[in-house]
Amino acid sequence: MIFLVIGLLLFLGLHSLRIVAGDWRGQTIARIGAGPWKGIYSILSIVGFVLLVWGYSLAQPQSLLLWIPPVGLRHFASLLTLPAFVLLVAAYVPHNGIKAKVHHPMVLAVKVWALAHLLANGSVADVVLFGSFLVWAIFDFRAARLRDRDAGTTYAAGTAAATAATVVIGVATWLGFALWGHAALIGVHPFRT
Repeated sequence: MIFLVIGLLLFLGLHSLRIVAGDWRGQTIARIGAGPWKGIYSILSIVGFVLLVWGYSLAQPQSLLLWIPPVGLRHFASLLTLPAFVLLVAAYVPHNGIKAKVHHPMVLAVKVWALAHLLANGSVADVVLFGSFLVWAIFDFRAARLRDRDAGTTYAAGTAAATAATVVIGVATWLGFALWGHAALIGVHPFRT
């Protein structure tokens, strides 16, 4: 469990700098430059991500089971990841109406993804991993919305074409991941009992 916790602290800690140390972050970027900052940030994020994935794979098989979710709840959680995929795609497709409405769709996608996985998994390792991401996403979403408000940030209304493309790409990606990718990468078939 120690590698999972270290990975989470590193990965989510880095991704929390704008929340807890925005001034320090800005001063550091000004001092060393945006390029070196992005390089260091990216390398440390990758290290944190690898550690949390590896740590989870070590901790999960021997983790204490807190609850056994019913099959129906696991299937519901699998369906709940559909909007998470659409939200994730909305972060990258320009001029879509979803981003215009929610402003920070990637963080909202993490929130929905983490909640779905908490519903479907009941071990201590699951609660540590998905619970950490859920708590982080709640605080990050709130902080991002406050930053937008303080800066007077406005989001242009999206176009119907871009919004439709976002939904189609999100649904197609979800289908591919739900029916094939999750089993291939994670070893779990989301819709099998």
